[in-house]
Amino acid sequence: MALFKIKRYGANSAPPKPKSKTREWTDSLVFAIVAATLIRWATFEAYTIPTPSMEDTLLVGDYLFVSKLHYGTITPQTPLQIPLTHQTDPIFHLKSYSDLIQLPTFRFPGFSEIKRNDVVVFHVPFELEFPADLRTNYIKRCVAIAGDKLEIKDHQLYINGQPAPNPAGLQSKYFIRIPEANDEVIAAFRAQRVVDYQQPNGDPVLTEVPGYGLGYEVDCTPAVAAYFKKQPYVKEVIAETIPAGQPEINQAVFPDNPDYPTTLNFPGAPGLHHWNKDNYGPISLPKKGETVELTADNVPLYYKIILRYEHNEGITMQGGVILQNGKPLKTYTFKQNYYFMMGDNRHDSLDSRFWGFVPEDHVVGKAVLIWLSVDPYADFLHKVRWSRLFHTIN
Repeated sequence: MALFKIKRYGANSAPPKPKSKTREWTDSLVFAIVAATLIRWATFEAYTIPTPSMEDTLLVGDYLFVSKLHYGTITPQTPLQIPLTHQTDPIFHLKSYSDLIQLPTFRFPGFSEIKRNDVVVFHVPFELEFPADLRTNYIKRCVAIAGDKLEIKDHQLYINGQPAPNPAGLQSKYFIRIPEANDEVIAAFRAQRVVDYQQPNGDPVLTEVPGYGLGYEVDCTPAVAAYFKKQPYVKEVIAETIPAGQPEINQAVFPDNPDYPTTLNFPGAPGLHHWNKDNYGPISLPKKGETVELTADNVPLYYKIILRYEHNEGITMQGGVILQNGKPLKTYTFKQNYYFMMGDNRHDSLDSRFWGFVPEDHVVGKAVLIWLSVDPYADFLHKVRWSRLFHTIN
């Protein structure tokens, strides 16, 4: 029979040497970093809104909690990374990761599917200079899910042939014509929360626009536009909707420019559809398990998916034909779901209309709560937007 000795500290035994203060602080710091990293990876993460692309639903200066539990936590693709950083360290702004090791990703089960109208945080797909899990985080509204058919007609979104409900804070661009400069309109802009974030004080700038005349180009809701139509100092309010068949002036939309941000420099690109952000589609979203026949017309839609997002080997393109290991691909079966994301500020949002589909493995989580909101243009006493604190996101 084996005998076991149990060592006890008695009168003749020396007690363990106490930890030094430095060791205690080091252990506490390491524990805090590990705990914060695990919480940030697996449950919730805090974000801030830096641009107006989701206004009026989310405002510049909103601080959010994003749930990773809703859709399921996804395992890291890039494990060699300084904890609690993204692309760079916060002090020296140097690269905070190594892409020497790249792992396949796996999503744990969540308690919700990605649904239409969810406000979603995701890694933007077009940043090829970073690994997929370290690309810049965008926040947009998921307007269409895998298998949907999407179309935009005269600024109205249609899903599967039916008009989609518009978010309550939906904004678009208007031109407010005035006969002459006056202080009333600036006061009204501030009262109606019409902000130009390109200006130091946030006030829209009076400009002379060919074809429109003297006035202000602003982003606002239809309700705010209707308010200005009634004001005596306003001559006209013009909705700046781009007519069907007229292409974008500065940037072609997807798939006319399928490899954003490269402009019209894509092998095998078809003839231009002349779509724009107000008249777009129809376009069908790829669904996991769906098989499509590859044609000259749809190759620009699917080339990035087949080459970059689904980790296929030996993919090239020649003369507008997708090849795998030198042999033409006539059909393709998708390995994951894809989504279409748009900002609620429909005329001031860089979204899926310009760079295409969002792969499911790029989705980070669902925006659920505004825990703080700071107005960048308010004085000290009015800096916090108290009415937005602990406001749920719809």
